[in-house]
Amino acid sequence: MAIEMHGTTILTVRRGGTVCVGGDGQVSLGQTVVKGDARKVRRLAGDQVIAGFAGATADAFTLLERLEAKLEQYPSQLTRAAVELAKDWRTDRYLRRLEAMMIVADKNVTLTLSGAGDVLEPEHGIAGIGSGGDYARSAARALADETDLDAEAIVRKSMAIAASICVYTNTSLTIEKISAS
Repeated sequence: MAIEMHGTTILTVRRGGTVCVGGDGQVSLGQTVVKGDARKVRRLAGDQVIAGFAGATADAFTLLERLEAKLEQYPSQLTRAAVELAKDWRTDRYLRRLEAMMIVADKNVTLTLSGAGDVLEPEHGIAGIGSGGDYARSAARALADETDLDAEAIVRKSMAIAASICVYTNTSLTIEKISAS
């Protein structure tokens, strides 16, 4: 029986002309924390795109490399690059086996990508993936509706809430943001 790998929460919030993507640092193998400070949020395309990944690390890095290539092919066209990656991910025999999800964002758009061919723009400018993604997304929705906090503050508070609920999420955060201005 294979040990199931858990441990990622990625959250993005778009608010007030800023998009902020945050990811926790915990990687767990079964019931053991094997790393507490992994960096699951990266900048791509000359720092114009932020990508956060959940899933198998090697698979996620393969997808990040493929996305970077698509962004070179379609500069400043994140949606087009994401759709082209999703097509490849869905149809390529090698890529089809990859187990990961991604959130990508630039100054204009936020997208969630999956191996099922999904390229989804989230409602309310908020998306979460990974084992604690639903907790973080729920907290972010409530904070966005009930407070005047900026995008980064919402990400930080929501990730803390997710870490207090999900045993596969910790408070060692990587936060990246892009402002439209």
